[in-house]
Amino acid sequence: MKWKCSACGYIHDGDSAPDFCPRCGAPKEKFEKIAADIEQIMDRSKKTNQLHMDLTHMMTKVLEIAEAGTEDNLDPGCLNVFQKAKKAAWEIRQMSKAEITVHINKQKWG
Repeated sequence: MKWKCSACGYIHDGDSAPDFCPRCGAPKEKFEKIAADIEQIMDRSKKTNQLHMDLTHMMTKVLEIAEAGTEDNLDPGCLNVFQKAKKAAWEIRQMSKAEITVHINKQKWG
């Protein structure tokens, strides 16, 4: 079962709501049981959400590498590759972050 704190949005997994919210300290009464259909969506989306987070992290690393290569500026061909990598990594990272936001807004997170 999943429970949502109505004060802060914290999601708790368990047979019952916690006595107090670990995030904001709200009492047990502030927790609402999440409907079974929403719970299934949340559980189903865990893998994809983690993949988006991993991809976002990897693109941040690509951005760092591309920036270092741009600063090194060995020759025009290298600079071209690093600039393209930077642009592509930025766009992919932003798309994944936007998709995570969509999932959160559709309750595909928890």
